[in-house]
Amino acid sequence: MKQTRLVKMLAAGAGGAVALSAAFAQESTTTTTTANPVTGISTTESSTTTNTGTIAAYTPGSDYITFRSTTDAAPVRYYYTKSTTILDPEGRTVEWSAIRPDLPATVYYVKDGDRVVVRKIVLSQPVIEKKETTTTTTTTKP
Repeated sequence: MKQTRLVKMLAAGAGGAVALSAAFAQESTTTTTTANPVTGISTTESSTTTNTGTIAAYTPGSDYITFRSTTDAAPVRYYYTKSTTILDPEGRTVEWSAIRPDLPATVYYVKDGDRVVVRKIVLSQPVIEKKETTTTTTTTKP
């Protein structure tokens, strides 16, 4: 009976260690709320946080990507907007079609209520563009 309790405690400790390592892999978001003493209007500022890992899944037409910070961590849903930009390693803007699973990247995000909203995605590998060319030949009969 004591061995069973010990095994449960060790398993709980190992699970806690994994959760802590995932938490430390992400930087914390700093939100500052200030109130104007004259007008009484308060403003809230959020700082952008980063996370490095791989894109787990992206479905065109959806409003989110799933991102994994480590191979053993569960994927996290990051929502994007029309203002979200995607950059290649050189800093050039690329299209959403460049996103694919298992692509290493860094996401820059802010917390918006209970959602994590991506502001920028920087890909860690260059984008391989496929160029298609079409040749049309017209012949006329004499």
